[in-house]
Amino acid sequence: MLKDSVQDLANNDQFNSLMPKTPIDRRGFIAAAIAAGFAVSSNPVLGQALKTPMAGLEGGDVKIGDIPAYYAVKKGGERRPVVIVIPEVFGLHEYQKDMCRRLALAGYFGISADPFFRVGDLSKVTDIKEVIAGANKLTDEQAFADLDAVLAWSEKHKRANAKKLGVTGMCRGGRMVYMYTAHQKKVDAAVAWYGSLMPIPPAMPRGPLDVTDQLHAPVLGLYGSADQGIPLEHVERMRAGLLAFGKDKQSPIHVYPDMPHAFHADYRPTYRRDAANDGWKRMLAWFRKHGVA
Repeated sequence: MLKDSVQDLANNDQFNSLMPKTPIDRRGFIAAAIAAGFAVSSNPVLGQALKTPMAGLEGGDVKIGDIPAYYAVKKGGERRPVVIVIPEVFGLHEYQKDMCRRLALAGYFGISADPFFRVGDLSKVTDIKEVIAGANKLTDEQAFADLDAVLAWSEKHKRANAKKLGVTGMCRGGRMVYMYTAHQKKVDAAVAWYGSLMPIPPAMPRGPLDVTDQLHAPVLGLYGSADQGIPLEHVERMRAGLLAFGKDKQSPIHVYPDMPHAFHADYRPTYRRDAANDGWKRMLAWFRKHGVA
């Protein structure tokens, strides 16, 4: 039943990394989730979820082959630099779509696609164990093929300038940012938000720690020191790996003190507005610095 499902979620160790220490406790989360008719990905637990209007923008839901995708860009004018937004394990939903609209307002052709559709519609799964189990079946090779298809589609779009290419993503998408930047030579700059750094076998036998010498573009990492799912030890190992190949300055990592996992996810109780806003500014500045503007 719904209450039992939410209780199981709150007791799940993997989900604990997504939960804040304040201002909402587990009981409050459960009550809010039940009151909302809980869905892990798409129903805001708190009332702070941002909604960027489409006024002055064009775009919407599209299919790229069989891949669900969404894009947004300012109406009229020149072709815009492309930023691919790689979603969390929950797949493509309103949060990523709103990010595309925010990027469009900042002058980009923002596009997000759902590589997780190949393991099912995780945006509608209410059991976090099933979400994680499903997401863990997706191989990097499958994700790379879909993201390459998104890039190829963008290269042909009349409003997109894919010769200037940025990539960003949160959570599992943040992990993919590192992996895809090691795969795709056309990436000019990337920003990884609290992406896991370790391998996830058997489907993902390598992690970002294994590709520090293979990054084709500078990657900015944004992490929280209170992330219960990504220990600072892993972050420091990533820094050391980048340093070993002389890429620590090219691909720095910024750690926000006392910030939990998913501090940018405005539809979740982990949202921290100040850190989220600062990270967004850093991301845009990073893209500008490396020619994605």
